[in-house]
Amino acid sequence: MLYDALADPTGATPADLLDAYAAELADALADDDPATVAETVGVDEATVETMAGGDPEAVADVRLADAAAVLERVEGVPAHDIAHEVRDHLMMGMVTAILDVDTIAAEIDADLTGQEVQQALEGRTRLTLGELADIQALVIERTPE
Repeated sequence: MLYDALADPTGATPADLLDAYAAELADALADDDPATVAETVGVDEATVETMAGGDPEAVADVRLADAAAVLERVEGVPAHDIAHEVRDHLMMGMVTAILDVDTIAAEIDADLTGQEVQQALEGRTRLTLGELADIQALVIERTPE
């Protein structure tokens, strides 16, 4: 469910995570027509086509909410719950890694302030898969073994 896209995330980079997210989304859409999926889940067709293409660089701009809407079909879990679980997993990781939102904002490549990181983690603003990968990679890096 995105946060567990890698079997062993030890040492994972944002690029590794984006590759895994892209593969998970492409697999979820492998046998489906993007136009039909877009209409069914309420996500823009171009965004569904991007996810189906499996290109990690393109998937970086996809919003977590849109990815969750697509994954709902294969996971059997409501999209809102998928997005919530991903954000919850990040916040629990932050506790273990002893990271706060200001540190995350300063350490990741995404152009976000601490307040924007907090809002994204709380689900009050968009979180792209690229930002998710940056944050998750930092949490993995800082988590003690």
